[in-house]
Amino acid sequence: MDERIVVAMSGGVDSAVAAALLREQGFDVLGITMRVWQWRDGGEAQPHRTCCSPHDLADARAVAERLAIPFYALDLQEEFEKAVVEPFVRDYLEGRTPNPCVWCNQALKLGALLEKAKQYGCSAVATGHYARIERVAGGRWGIGRAADRSRDQSYYLFALSQEQLAHFRAPLAGMTKDEVRRVAGRFGLPVASKPGSQEICFVPDRDYRGFVRRHPLGRQARIAPGEIVDRQGRVLGRHNGLLDFTIGQRHGLRIAHPTPLYVVALDPAGNRVIVGEKSEVFAGALLARPVNWVAIEPPCEPFAARVQIRYRHEAAPALVEPLAESGARVIFDTLQPAVTPGQAAVIYDPQNEWILGGGWIERAES
Repeated sequence: MDERIVVAMSGGVDSAVAAALLREQGFDVLGITMRVWQWRDGGEAQPHRTCCSPHDLADARAVAERLAIPFYALDLQEEFEKAVVEPFVRDYLEGRTPNPCVWCNQALKLGALLEKAKQYGCSAVATGHYARIERVAGGRWGIGRAADRSRDQSYYLFALSQEQLAHFRAPLAGMTKDEVRRVAGRFGLPVASKPGSQEICFVPDRDYRGFVRRHPLGRQARIAPGEIVDRQGRVLGRHNGLLDFTIGQRHGLRIAHPTPLYVVALDPAGNRVIVGEKSEVFAGALLARPVNWVAIEPPCEPFAARVQIRYRHEAAPALVEPLAESGARVIFDTLQPAVTPGQAAVIYDPQNEWILGGGWIERAES
């Protein structure tokens, strides 16, 4: 088999096994690690499980040597800063809760890396994602749930275009994590027992608030104290910046109140945090924009679906109403908790198997 494929190697076991399986299947495999972040102040020694550190680069290189495949480190720090880090900071400054992994998949792994792959004469980019990438009815490329639902990462891929999906391979779609580790052991890969990454790669200490404040955009912004109010506008307390809060948050309000209070909305224009009782965290609908349609052509009529509003959310039955200007309104069958602007609303078919489309939550609606 002469087809050449680039594998995005993060230094973890999933991408290592993806490379090993493709090589075993006869593909001409080229391993590339994207250097996306300049680690400073001993960041690589952080105890939290992240990725893309110098240790991960060394692990990816060791895997490539074990598999006897060519390996390169690609410096994409500038692209990562523009496509992922700056939008992340801006979202927090503007009262949204961002999802940088979606941007990274779209702009880096299946964007800049795919372009580099073509220069190397490769036909596709493969990753260690747990998701199905296949042709579906009508000839379009689809993104489906992985066999191991507990590891399914299809949610993070909804923004990929048809052109990107046509050049994307996900060899782990039908495997469980235990199976992946067994395969890693069979190949003698040095990362077979390495823990998975869990944190945002460029915020290894988990202090995203501090990261935003230290970033040049954060230093230039006016992060001002403001009021914490209820739905009626009554002042209940003060805050030190909207970026310290997200929808559904209970702790950190520092308000004495006879019943527990939760963040139910953020008001960037008024620099206010709006709080209420737990029942007020729930919403019956949302507006998403822009929407990327995946397994179907852009629809004209409302349709039934299941919609997932964050990674660990169980996709809920809903009616999806297409709107002008690449928008959609999602009306849930039952109220949903913490519908959060900045997060993704990913639309699956009624069987909860294939992504029909997905977009960024603009606002919750009653």
